[in-house]
Amino acid sequence: MKSVSEVAALAEAAHARQVDKIGVPYFEHVRAVAVGLESFGDELVMAGLLHDVVEDTDWTAEQLLAAGIPARVVEIVEAVTNQTGMSYEEKIRRITADPQATLVKISDNAHNSHPARAAQLPADKQERLAVKYRSARAALWPAASRADIEAIVKIVNPSLLGELEAHAGTSTAAAGEPA
Repeated sequence: MKSVSEVAALAEAAHARQVDKIGVPYFEHVRAVAVGLESFGDELVMAGLLHDVVEDTDWTAEQLLAAGIPARVVEIVEAVTNQTGMSYEEKIRRITADPQATLVKISDNAHNSHPARAAQLPADKQERLAVKYRSARAALWPAASRADIEAIVKIVNPSLLGELEAHAGTSTAAAGEPA
């Protein structure tokens, strides 16, 4: 089995020369996602580091397994990987069936939603992505515990704590309990 540092090296090499929407080396994104998952153990950290490898590089799930990546980590990576013909909304619903994949996607969403990142995008793209990510959180957050979500967003994107507080009040009130 690979160590977290070996998986980080694999992810960094796999994403070498890739940049994200704002021109930052792509590995910075996967590292930020992984950091948000540290309190959940090595498997989730590894999944965070690798969450975009199958989708955005030449690596396949089979190659990850052959490279010594734990099967459960590869399952989580596959769960969060886009599939041809599947809408983003369907993908989010599929992810919520797996509690660990849900946490990886919550961390990914939190980093993608970070105000410092969004501020570097054109205004029309900022708004389109803000709507997309809010919609995803509306499906992801009910599938995880508030404590787990808070543990992630405190690290990855503290600006979401207010939204989490509002969501908790709304979901509690919707359940018929006092908000």
